Amino acid sequence: MNVKRIHIILKIISISFACIILCSCSGKSVRTGMLVATEAPVRIQFHDYISDENPRYLPGMRIVAFNPGKPEFLIILTEGFYSACYPDISCDGRNMLFAAKQKMDDPWQIWEMDLKHLSLRRITSCKENCIDPVYLPDGRLVFSKSTINDTVGIAYCLYTCNLDGTGLSQITFAPQASYATRVLKDGRLLMIRRQLLPFKGKTSFMVMRPDGTKAEIFYSTDDGNLLLSRPNETNDGRIVFIESEKENLPAGDLISVSYNRPLHSKINLTSEIQYDFKTVLPLGSGKYLVSCRNSNSDSFGLFEFDPEKELPGQSFFSDHEYNVLDAIAVGKYERPKKLPSEVDMEVKTGLLLCQDITFPETETGSNYTTDRIARKIEVLGVDTSYGIVDVYEDGSFYLKVMADTPFRIRTLDEKNNVVNGPCSWLWLRPNERRGCIGCHEDPEMAPENRVSLAVKSPPVMIPVHITSVIEKIVQLE
Repeated sequence: MNVKRIHIILKIISISFACIILCSCSGKSVRTGMLVATEAPVRIQFHDYISDENPRYLPGMRIVAFNPGKPEFLIILTEGFYSACYPDISCDGRNMLFAAKQKMDDPWQIWEMDLKHLSLRRITSCKENCIDPVYLPDGRLVFSKSTINDTVGIAYCLYTCNLDGTGLSQITFAPQASYATRVLKDGRLLMIRRQLLPFKGKTSFMVMRPDGTKAEIFYSTDDGNLLLSRPNETNDGRIVFIESEKENLPAGDLISVSYNRPLHSKINLTSEIQYDFKTVLPLGSGKYLVSCRNSNSDSFGLFEFDPEKELPGQSFFSDHEYNVLDAIAVGKYERPKKLPSEVDMEVKTGLLLCQDITFPETETGSNYTTDRIARKIEVLGVDTSYGIVDVYEDGSFYLKVMADTPFRIRTLDEKNNVVNGPCSWLWLRPNERRGCIGCHEDPEMAPENRVSLAVKSPPVMIPVHITSVIEKIVQLE
């Protein structure tokens, strides 16, 4: 037998062996009713990553699937990746988005998996980190992307794109870290937000439309030491998440707030329970699937939790070598509402109306002094002032702001002394129209039904040094 024939035979054997492996792998699939979860090695210490802008991403993470009734039959879905985590299931239950690194030095990128055949498709191919992908109801996806430019400095901004990676569009424009997004049933996006400039601020939840309009605070605390987990929406109109103190990581409590009044409805469901909680998934009937551990355990596992009980109940899955940090059920989901968009890229500006900025130095109603009443506003950019604007007698102002530009507003008295602020970062999308009640009014309350004096005159251009903008003219109805 000559050498050439030997090579041919070996090649045939090699191909046959590969086919056998392929056939055996193709026999696996992730079916409806199974759970898909993120695991992180127990050897990785959470405290080593709390200084990062997104401390949820750790080395050596993997995504696994299992049947809750038979957790011993584990399918490792991301074998061959250096690290992979935080899946999202499509509404038809057929596909899964996730973020992954192929090699240690690679940036995080977005991938999609066909759950029936376990076939993979890479969606993004960016030089920057792309994380936390979520399906949108219009057939696109939204994710967080590391962004460095003169507008936002160094930040994590939200982007949308098609499922083949085309049509990339940025939708947040502020020097902040925006990540861990969920799509609410009403079609809006709910995400974690942390200010990065001019200083690192507290962590909060922000809600907005998928086109980047109507962005506002959803839930916030006064404690800048708190970290929040990815939120989830329950069937009875509440939002649940884990709230942790940086100094006490990985300990955390299960928090529930009302969808309708999130700033005034906080309930700590585990304040009396001596367990550490990491993530939560609503199960229905007031029960939750939680990632938690007791003081005697080294790893986080998945447990059923009923707030009416004293301790977590049935164990769904645990692994002494891995922390189970996140889980999602495979199956069909109700598709969120598809919201219309007012964004028009031929328009270069957006409009902002504030009804009344006048308020005393304190919110309690004491210390009323005329020299501390706000009479003006100053619009601030990342490292500059966009100008000072006088407000009307009723405390209102009306601005036309260059679109997709981050800004903050602070109030001034007649002598240009700062009365209050600045507020959190804002931006307006092209053709967006926004209104607010006032600087210290309750944002969950409806405004007074009156016509502000400011709308009877043309809006003030911001930055004030811009005299005119060539843009499409949109007639207001």
